[in-house]
Amino acid sequence: MSTTPRVVIIGAGIVGANLADELTSRGWNQVTVVDQGPLPLTGGSTSHAPGLVYQTGPSKTMTEFATYTVEKLQGLDDDGDRCFNQVGGLEIATTPERLADLHRKQGWATSWGVPGEVIGPDECAKLHPLLDAEKVLGGFHTPTDGLAKAARAVVALARRSVARGARFRGAVTVTGINHSHGRVTGVETDHGEIPADIVVSCAGFWGQAIGEMVGMTVPLLPMAHQYAKTDPLPELAGRNDERTEANLPILRHQDRDLYYREHVDRLGIGTYAHRPIPVRLSDLPQDEETSERAMPSMLPFTEEDFAASWEHSKRLLPALETAKVDTGFNGVFSFTPDGGPVVGESPDVQGFWIAEAVWVTHSAGVARSVAQLLVDGRSEVELHGCDVHRFDELETAPDYVEETSSRNFVEIYDVKHPLQPKFSPRELRVSPFHARQKELGAVFLEAHGWERPHWFEANAPLVKDLPMEWQPPARDAWSAMYHSPVAAVEAWKTRTAVALYDMTSLKRLEVSGPGALAFLDRLTTNKVDKSVGSVTYTLMLDEAGGVRSDLTVARLEEQRFQVGANGNLDHEHLRRNLPDDGSVALRDITGGTCCIGVWGPLARDLVQPLSRDDLSHEGLKFFRCKQIRIAGIPVTAMRVSYVGELGWELYTSAEYGQRLWDVLFEAGRDLGVVAAGRAAFNSLRLEKGYRAWGADMTTEHNPYEAGVGFAVRPQKGEFAGRDALARVEPDAVARRLSCLTIDDGRSVVLGSEPVFVDGVPSGYVTSAAFAHTLGVPIAYAWLPATAVVGTRVRIKYFDRMVDATVAAEPLVDPDMHRIRR
Repeated sequence: MSTTPRVVIIGAGIVGANLADELTSRGWNQVTVVDQGPLPLTGGSTSHAPGLVYQTGPSKTMTEFATYTVEKLQGLDDDGDRCFNQVGGLEIATTPERLADLHRKQGWATSWGVPGEVIGPDECAKLHPLLDAEKVLGGFHTPTDGLAKAARAVVALARRSVARGARFRGAVTVTGINHSHGRVTGVETDHGEIPADIVVSCAGFWGQAIGEMVGMTVPLLPMAHQYAKTDPLPELAGRNDERTEANLPILRHQDRDLYYREHVDRLGIGTYAHRPIPVRLSDLPQDEETSERAMPSMLPFTEEDFAASWEHSKRLLPALETAKVDTGFNGVFSFTPDGGPVVGESPDVQGFWIAEAVWVTHSAGVARSVAQLLVDGRSEVELHGCDVHRFDELETAPDYVEETSSRNFVEIYDVKHPLQPKFSPRELRVSPFHARQKELGAVFLEAHGWERPHWFEANAPLVKDLPMEWQPPARDAWSAMYHSPVAAVEAWKTRTAVALYDMTSLKRLEVSGPGALAFLDRLTTNKVDKSVGSVTYTLMLDEAGGVRSDLTVARLEEQRFQVGANGNLDHEHLRRNLPDDGSVALRDITGGTCCIGVWGPLARDLVQPLSRDDLSHEGLKFFRCKQIRIAGIPVTAMRVSYVGELGWELYTSAEYGQRLWDVLFEAGRDLGVVAAGRAAFNSLRLEKGYRAWGADMTTEHNPYEAGVGFAVRPQKGEFAGRDALARVEPDAVARRLSCLTIDDGRSVVLGSEPVFVDGVPSGYVTSAAFAHTLGVPIAYAWLPATAVVGTRVRIKYFDRMVDATVAAEPLVDPDMHRIRR
């Protein structure tokens, strides 16, 4: 008898069918897939999906999902009928801005291993003869993209899964998720209970309703998206038959939010150019109202929303001038606050998982990762941008989800800058210093609802006072967006005087109780069993030795620690690993506290006169903390610095925050104090070689590759990932996170650009900035370990190559004199 877990997958669409296939291919044969609709076309998004699989995007993870979907569906057929038609993809530009963006996209493709090239108008017209070449400035052609026959793939995947032991049951409505003592026990349906050890909801836009059955908030919004088909076009007559359906590349006209694909002798047209149309589940046709032609996910076509898209289509594709729209519908898909899928386990009911807001494009890749999580405990592709727990609580509120998801629908094809913040909603979370920052002309960007100053216009008059060696060069238009030369002033003041940084938005957790030390010691790599007042930089790893996160752990009392974390994913990971005996308490203290980073060579001159406590180097050494008072305000002072200068992170409760700011700012006037933002902060931290988790390193990298092996203490005893690291030779890794300096002294790259070694694409940029202290642009990139210091490399930035050199790190103050004085 099989000993594999009993798994129930809710949803027999492309995601559920792929997951059943992935699980059964790994030997899990007790898999049941249920769907409320009839098999095989159950009425969900898969049933009407146009099947476009474009692989390239700014996210390495999402691109890898799409690439695996291509690879898998290419090898799949249904009785000889292929499930993927590799016609290629063509994105065209009708504006200079879009053409530049296509060059940027070609860089992503190179970084992530997808073949593609930017071509001219005539080549575009050769690939897609319906195009008016005079309307096109160029295009990005990706030959391995194509069309998924999603419904056919579901049939093939189900057949393969059933042959391995899986069951598929249609016309079964899930009415509840049974659980006991915090664990799933089964799925309640209108046909009775199905026992289960694991339940995975792949219900698509019904995912919210399924999640509610266990009290889990699933932050997605069902939205209607228009799709139409023309009548037969003479230009397409005889090109295809019912089996091939298409041979022209799928076409995207993103300047007008449009895409096109062939349907034998007709053209299918999808548009995001219309108003957002949120859909309530209660408004969908019920079972008795549906038929093969009218599915719940196919709502009536609203012609008025399509009118402008039709006119734009006729201008681009002259063959449509005499054509008409024959059929159309408003298809329902899922959108999320940040556009990514939501994958993960319920925080309250073990064994209940979701894989929602997953489109056909990424379906096989997501299913593979979920199967790996269930069977192996980790995904080989890192998932921090897909994990449902990446959102803070406010980001899962219904109003927030609706507004941000609707905005993502509107902006889905927009040319977006990597620093571009949300337009709305804003000012949801502000530090106690916010009012003062606005008075200083702060330019705010946003993250997880937090308003974070990027620079301060009050410092603009100081640009003229910058010494010549600190004067930044003029930037190109792209890297100049969401940036200001004021950042140079703020970096200069941090290195030569003193600056105040708002660090409030960084996640802070309190871990306390008699088991707190053992708990943290088990989950982290460095030694945290140190005296009260110690501060430790440490890592959390997964069982394969990948970097799950990096943390700063301060021991405030024998049984109380403050943990500086990277976000809600860390909170959730710690919460899940709490011991059952109640010996450890975990509390998110971010909202009730605040933090000012006071850094610079004059930091002690500013703070010491305000306190009776000894803040000398001997009184509070580097990587130590203690409770002090500043102008009477109770403060936890931590002698740490993410910018590589003397100073402290000063923590206090939110009620004292504004006064603490005012006291420090007033006392620092004679010292030339400035408020400084994240633009300067990012530049300074890269000069010191400090890593940012999620950008520079993830679970795909081990500490030795990432250059943070110093935070690993195998000799301390057992911790998560220790056994995996024992099999790694620190000095023999095949790749490394490497520091680069830009040779021309002015080209500022921004991240994700491909890096070439000896003319061969060999890695990609993770973080980059202009190093104001050095007067050169710098970048960090994943490169082969053979690219040693002094190696000349080239970075592809849009349509040009930028020369760079691998440099020894850190670039500034390698002996740490500045930070330890």
